[in-house]
Amino acid sequence: MSIPQSGGGPIERPEQLAELMESGSKPRDAWRIGTEHEKFGWLTATRKPVPYAGQASVKAVLEGLRDRFNWTPVLEAGELIGLHRDGANISLEPGGQLELSGAPLASVVETEAELQNHLTEVEAVAGPLGIRYMSLGAAPEWSHDEMPVMPKGRYRLMTEYMGRVGTHGTQMMYRTSTVQVNLDFGSEADMVKKMRVALALQPVATALFASSPFFDGRPNGHKSWRSRIWRGLDNSRTGMLPFVFDEGFGFEAYADWVLDVPMYFVYRDGNYIDARGQSFRDFLKGKLPAMPGEVPTLSDWADHLTTVFPEARVKKYIEMRGADAGSQAHLSALPAFWVGLMYDQGALDAAWDLVKGLSADTREGLRVAASEKALQGEADGIRLLDLARETLKLSRQGLQARGLAEERFLDILDADAAKGEVQADRLLRAYDTEWMKDLTPIYSATSL
Repeated sequence: MSIPQSGGGPIERPEQLAELMESGSKPRDAWRIGTEHEKFGWLTATRKPVPYAGQASVKAVLEGLRDRFNWTPVLEAGELIGLHRDGANISLEPGGQLELSGAPLASVVETEAELQNHLTEVEAVAGPLGIRYMSLGAAPEWSHDEMPVMPKGRYRLMTEYMGRVGTHGTQMMYRTSTVQVNLDFGSEADMVKKMRVALALQPVATALFASSPFFDGRPNGHKSWRSRIWRGLDNSRTGMLPFVFDEGFGFEAYADWVLDVPMYFVYRDGNYIDARGQSFRDFLKGKLPAMPGEVPTLSDWADHLTTVFPEARVKKYIEMRGADAGSQAHLSALPAFWVGLMYDQGALDAAWDLVKGLSADTREGLRVAASEKALQGEADGIRLLDLARETLKLSRQGLQARGLAEERFLDILDADAAKGEVQADRLLRAYDTEWMKDLTPIYSATSL
């Protein structure tokens, strides 16, 4: 989850809300790729989650990375909660999941090298501590009560609020992991087309990357339980955003939707001020109950933009948010998949032609089907396996047109689509056969 944002000074005109996002527009030669992925730390001696403090702990891993590999510390209330170096960040999810938010890079080849370097550094520090990191969409066995709590004020506020507004919010915070890619746009029109394609094809990504068929120590009936969790979290701030497909959609319409999403907090001088359930529209009028008489800054607006969680999200770039974390090959395949579709105009136009006829109900039906059955899902006669195969062809063509030798990163997805099975299917098969319905082997099997 996001760290406090830097957006700017006081908001003096309502147009500034949309302008902040639009300011991210870049010429094509300046488009970059930012990959983020989360992973669960586990103690090799006990297979339990890693606590924040102690000899074998999250804090010890962060300190080791800081001291051995020249990362700069990020502190909150005196506690070490993250690191940054050369445009990249390492941060903590609520349950101690370690997240790399990569630097903006020019090619998928560079993002893969960044990932490998990160994993090498983490292993050098965590291994001697008796800590390994597994990468899959949901913690397969740990209960909520077993999960550690990270010392971040944002998470304390969100935990209580999510317990009030949905059924799965704390599961998302503490017991899921994702991989996502952040991509640029060139203009408002470019953002609109990319958002529409991103939302319509997010179920394909969910299906291809599904890796969370276990929860609370048993099969959960879904291939991506992580995706199911998002459907029971908080409908005011999640979902497939049907209005994005309306005529006239743009930055202003997106800002208008975000304004109606209830707030979590206001960040001031290192502290999170409780504004849960309050209105950013009231804040603009100086009538926020948490801070009467004060008006927001653009930094407050940038923070609020990070508290909405649709399947694709607009900030100064677009975030693709539908995939479970998975194997190292899958962590590199996710940016390749979307770069191929989004950064070549021919592929983007063809992808839009592929999905522009889908209704809002069909798009939502595919989202549900992807979480339940992955590539075997379908909705209104549209099979996710067929859609995935067509989409992968377009993505490969887009990568080939870029001429940067990135298309090889799609090989793992093409292999899965050829067989019609994904990581979740293989995990379930292992559980039913060689693991003899014992999840103990999953820790090593899914560790990076």
